[in-house]
Amino acid sequence: MILVTGAAGGSQGGTGRQVVDLLLERGEEVRAFVHSDDDRAAELRKLGVEVVVGDLCEIAAVRPALRGVRRAYFTYPVTAGLLDATAAFAAAAREAGVERVVEVSQLDASPEAGTPRMRRHWLSEQVFDWAGVGAVHLRAGVFFENLAVVAAASGNRELALPLGGPDTLIPLVAAADVARVGAGLLLDPGPVDDTADPVCLVNGQMATIGEVADAFGIPYVDVPPEEWEARAMEIYRDEVAVEHLTHLWALFRFIGAGHHPVYGVYESIERYGGRPPMTIREFAQGLR
Repeated sequence: MILVTGAAGGSQGGTGRQVVDLLLERGEEVRAFVHSDDDRAAELRKLGVEVVVGDLCEIAAVRPALRGVRRAYFTYPVTAGLLDATAAFAAAAREAGVERVVEVSQLDASPEAGTPRMRRHWLSEQVFDWAGVGAVHLRAGVFFENLAVVAAASGNRELALPLGGPDTLIPLVAAADVARVGAGLLLDPGPVDDTADPVCLVNGQMATIGEVADAFGIPYVDVPPEEWEARAMEIYRDEVAVEHLTHLWALFRFIGAGHHPVYGVYESIERYGGRPPMTIREFAQGLR
């Protein structure tokens, strides 16, 4: 039995839902943890998935969800509650004897990272490591879907972001590739022990914001950070999401066309996901 959180999916990648599909294709038993018992939960049940409804931040809901589970996929949306959910999940996973937790983190998760969310993700990683549940941290780049949401907010007329010139580089990855890596690690028969590398870097492409806009077929527009923040609140309606993205774009703007130690394309997508990474142009063509 494999437990998958975020299994209902979402507008900015929905890796949990994609992991469910990949596991079902391989004949695995899947238990889905969802926040609401809605049409998406009903669809999961039709596929033969066992559905558990609850709050990931509530230990009373998480403990029963992890009973009898061998491996688990943990992802949490960019909103408040990441560390509460991590603590509940890690404690319950340890109690249940889970042998591997694959958790979605961020490419530059570290105590010195440039955004509060990245620093929280590093803390989350530490908690899973301390729990001794065979944690593997998927440190992923910016999802293509995040940029598609920004484009859609303008009616797909422009890509308006506070990133400076069009040559500003961004580490990018398709949510589908992150899901494939996650599923591959969940099904990897290799040993799970303290000697294994707990960090898996997942990034499929380095591209400039100008190249991203070109792939979408719209112009890139550099907007002042204050203007972006006001627009972002209308798009996301979540203070934590806006806080993270505002800091993230400022970080990329500062680096510009320069280099950062985590920038690069990593072999993890092909190794665990079974195929080369998707490009932003392939992703954009799929939206048309």
